[in-house]
Amino acid sequence: MILRVVAAEVSGPHSVRVTFSDGVTKRVDVLRLLEGPVFAPLLDPRFFARMAVDSLAGTVVWPNGADFAPEALHELPDEGDKAPARKG
Repeated sequence: MILRVVAAEVSGPHSVRVTFSDGVTKRVDVLRLLEGPVFAPLLDPRFFARMAVDSLAGTVVWPNGADFAPEALHELPDEGDKAPARKG
């Protein structure tokens, strides 16, 4: 089965809640993927918020042509899986 993004919404300055064609839904922080000139505009949360789903390609895209393969997003850890910070 080819993995596709079927739905996505911005859920933080650099986070996206993504639903994949395999039924997995998770919130991922893509900040670690924002390397290189095409991704530089995405560091601005206002530009990042302009994300859309390309239903033809099955991925998330931005107006400047930046996009992420569904597999790259699927491999990121779910932000809900982060252990809470310990108070010491």
